[in-house]
Amino acid sequence: MKTVFLTGAAGFIGYKTAEILIQKGYNVIGVDNLNNYYDVRLKEYRLKNLEKNKNFKFYQVDIENFGALKVIFEDNKIDGVINLAARAGVRYSLIDPFVYVRTNTTGTLNLLELMKDKKVKKFVLASTSSLYAGQPMPFKEDLPVNTPISPYAASKKGAEAVAYSYHYLYGIDVTVLRYFTVYGPIGRPDMSIFRFIKWIDEGKPIEIFGDGTQSRDFTYIDDIAKGTVKALETETGYEIINLGGNKPYELNYVIELIEEYIGKKAEKIYKPFHKADLKATWADIEKAKRILDWEPQIPLEEGLKKTVDWHIENREWLKNIILP
Repeated sequence: MKTVFLTGAAGFIGYKTAEILIQKGYNVIGVDNLNNYYDVRLKEYRLKNLEKNKNFKFYQVDIENFGALKVIFEDNKIDGVINLAARAGVRYSLIDPFVYVRTNTTGTLNLLELMKDKKVKKFVLASTSSLYAGQPMPFKEDLPVNTPISPYAASKKGAEAVAYSYHYLYGIDVTVLRYFTVYGPIGRPDMSIFRFIKWIDEGKPIEIFGDGTQSRDFTYIDDIAKGTVKALETETGYEIINLGGNKPYELNYVIELIEEYIGKKAEKIYKPFHKADLKATWADIEKAKRILDWEPQIPLEEGLKKTVDWHIENREWLKNIILP
C-alpha cells in the first residue's frame, strides 16, 4: 500500500494520523472541508504543518460531495481509505441532526461506492464510544448497540452498517474503530480538556456539566493515531475494534491535574448534566491487542502534561481562539 486517501485531514485525529503515515513513507491524499464547527484557525495551523511534506496532497472537499470525490478518485491511484471526516459532538447533533447524517452516514456511503468502483480494498472508519450508552462496562465490541441516544451516535451507527454491507457485497476489508475520548496537543476546542486548560490558564471560570464525577476513558492522540495506522495495515475482513485508554478517570481528577500543571486553581460553574451524554466510558481493548497488536502507551498524567505544555508554548495565539 502506497497511497492513502485520508478524510478529515485537518482535523484533530486526521492531522496526527497524516503525520504518522508520512513518517512511514506513505503518500497521503488529504481531504477536509475546513468547516467552521470550531475555530478554523486550528485546522489551518494543522494543515500548514502537513503541507510542508512533499508526499502530502490536499483537496478542500466535503465528503458529502460525491462528484468532487469522484474526480479525486479518478485522478489518483488510491490503495486504501481512512475516513476520519465527521460531524462530531453529541450536543450539537441535537441542534442540526441533518448535517450529521449527511456527513457521517451518506459521506461514508459516497466513499464506499467509489471504493467499489475503483476496486480499493481497504477501509478504516472512525466510529465512537457514544454508541455504548446504557451498556455494561467495560464496553466490548459485541455489545448490542442498537439504541443510540443522540443523532451523532445514530449517524455513526449508520456508517458502520453501510460499511458492513459493502464488505459483505463487494469484499472490501473494513476496520471500524470506536474511539474513546481523544485528547492531546492541537486538540478540539469543543472538548473539555482543551476548554479547561484555556479557561484555567486565562483565569476564567470553567463550565462543568454535572458534578464532575462522570468518568471518561481518556486516550492520548498519538496512541489513537498509531492504532488507526495499524488498522490500515491489518487485514481484518470486517471488525469493530475499540481504541481506548482502558482506564476511566473522573473529570474532577482531570481538572486537579490541569490546575497542578498550570499552577492555578479553577473557578467552577456547574450546569445540568445533559441527558444525551454518557455518565461513564471504559473500553475493553482485548480485541485491539489481539488483532492490531495495539495498546495505549501514554498514561493520562503524562498526556495531560504534554497537552498543557503545548498550550503554554502557544498561549499567545491560542488566546484568540474562539470556543464553540
